Amino acid sequence: MAVAPKDKKVLSLFLASSVCLLISRMSASDREMTTSKSGDESISLKEYVDRMKEGQNDIYYITGESIAAVSSSPFLETLRKKGLEVIYMVDPIDEYGVQQLKEFDGKKLKSTTKEGLDIEDEDEKKKIEELKAEFEPLTKLMKEVLGDKVEKVLVSSRMADSPCVLTTSEYGWSANMERIMKAQALRDNSMTSYMVSKKTMEVNPKHSIMTELKKKAAADKSDKTVKDLIWLLFDTSLLTSGFNLDEPTQFAGRIHRMIKLGLSIDDDDEGLGDDDDLPPLEEVEGAADEASKMEEVD
Repeated sequence: MAVAPKDKKVLSLFLASSVCLLISRMSASDREMTTSKSGDESISLKEYVDRMKEGQNDIYYITGESIAAVSSSPFLETLRKKGLEVIYMVDPIDEYGVQQLKEFDGKKLKSTTKEGLDIEDEDEKKKIEELKAEFEPLTKLMKEVLGDKVEKVLVSSRMADSPCVLTTSEYGWSANMERIMKAQALRDNSMTSYMVSKKTMEVNPKHSIMTELKKKAAADKSDKTVKDLIWLLFDTSLLTSGFNLDEPTQFAGRIHRMIKLGLSIDDDDEGLGDDDDLPPLEEVEGAADEASKMEEVD
């Protein structure tokens, strides 16, 4: 059902007033929140700032669909190891609020899922620069394979246990905001296409998957298995980073090829060709009319 322009204007005003109300709530020092260290209890923004780790200059937060989802996010791995507390924001309207609330008590709010997260000390930054040079051939290959699915691929220390994640630009939509906007019945499609998250793939150079993939790519970068693995890493990163799979069927196909590889099954043994080499199905001209005639005969 179409929505009248007048109704859209009323809805916009309602949303604007709701955001203003949220910002005032977020700005209050006694607002209760769950964090990575608070357990079942909630703390206020003031309490968060009061117990910030020495040398910590920013307030870290993560947005998501639920506390269960954000608490297990790979974006928290290194922050946890460093003893840095992260605020969980799981109310959909939080996404609108944090776009307006830039700081609290002189401390900037920093999203853990976006670019610009500076948590390394000088020694760590030096090591990362060395690893960037070492992994440059692989990151270039990954960008070539993924094409416009990612804006860039780079080495990062953001993860501790995961091989890679997908971050978004500092001023663009987060994965959670993208999910919320895609679910809006009255969304502006032109704005959605403009603001859709520009993804950066950040890889963990210390992870065994990445080190082995680097060796395999160096041996033969045109190896189909290498390309499949790169796509699998991208697809799994979409899921763990809070995005939705755009092409679940292709993802399943790559998983099936990996399973066959693990079971030493050759497609040729089954009389099957490579699905990727099959041409797209084309509709034969006049086929629809012919089918209609057949139905009339029946």
